[in-house]
Amino acid sequence: MTRRVGVWLFGARGSVATTTIAGAAALHHGIPPAGVVTELPAFAGTDLIPLDALVFGGHDVVETPLAKQVERLIAGGVLPPGLDRLITAELAEAERNITLLPTAECAPAAPSHQRDLAGGQLALVHRMAEDIRAFRLRNDLSQVVAINVASTESPYEVPMTTAAELREALASPEVLPASSIGALAAFEAGAAYVDFTPSTSIRPAAVREWAVEKGLPYGGQDAKTGETLVKSVLAPMFAARALPVHAWSGTNLLGGGDGATLADPKAAESKSISKERGLAEMLGDVAGDVHIDYVDPMGDWKTAWDHVLFSGFLGVRMTLQFTWQGCDSALAAPLVLDLARLSALALDRGHVGAMPFLGFYFKDPIESTEHALARQYDELLRWTRSC
Repeated sequence: MTRRVGVWLFGARGSVATTTIAGAAALHHGIPPAGVVTELPAFAGTDLIPLDALVFGGHDVVETPLAKQVERLIAGGVLPPGLDRLITAELAEAERNITLLPTAECAPAAPSHQRDLAGGQLALVHRMAEDIRAFRLRNDLSQVVAINVASTESPYEVPMTTAAELREALASPEVLPASSIGALAAFEAGAAYVDFTPSTSIRPAAVREWAVEKGLPYGGQDAKTGETLVKSVLAPMFAARALPVHAWSGTNLLGGGDGATLADPKAAESKSISKERGLAEMLGDVAGDVHIDYVDPMGDWKTAWDHVLFSGFLGVRMTLQFTWQGCDSALAAPLVLDLARLSALALDRGHVGAMPFLGFYFKDPIESTEHALARQYDELLRWTRSC
């Protein structure tokens, strides 16, 4: 009997999670796995868990059931018409594995009426970890991988530098944002953890130390699905051809829940930092900024327009412009499936700590300064084939 692996999604009823769950179910019914890198021939024979052995669950603060979310995504052109009727059983199974969390408990700074929560945030960590353990036992899973696909948070300072200091501080209800609470809950439950977002989560050293103490792997952050993906291919081209880049400016238009979240300048700050890091490390100091604008009628779709100013032989000035239009959820979902399979493989191999070999998927890869997509792909493939 094939073992099964749990995929615990923080933000389990959001667009990315819903598209992932619905997409995985659709693959079971014979739809081709476009965008799933680990289904390429290069990854054959690498002991990756089969896609049909993934079982989905998660936490969310939203009550709208997956079936309704799928209907919305079908209406928006994100999922194909009629898919909801084909995957009814799979959606129902995933729905039974989703646990609702009250919004107040998940806030970085709880309101005054929540500040007497017994045990502070540590109690919430343990409660959420128990939800993940129950998911594993209920579904007879060999292991669990947790992936954060919730909305982007504002930057959050965590002053504690060690896991011991963090444990002591968590007696208070105002120490960590929701993303970091989720990461700790995953580690307490014995799960690997990957952050698909630029939120705080595993950025603090104390949170990473907690994972190492538990002997678990972690990875991320901020998946590259569009504009930054193209940059990670084009920037190395300019460098390899000795073409100096003087300015690189970008404008992003997006709707949906992510767009609404990023309309807040504080939340957008996290995203902008991660989007700009790779360019600086590939090309050095380049003028220009990345702008993010929320356009509500665009729904789950996004458009990015970039303008690159560079010079050629004898200083002749030239430009490159590109436009990327796509559906963020549909671009993200196959990456979530890849990351679940690769993180499960890391657990099988007893990998502890950061997973820099997952940098292929991220704008701001954990413990890696490599941003060129081709070299990241080679690194991922080497690690996957290493055993």
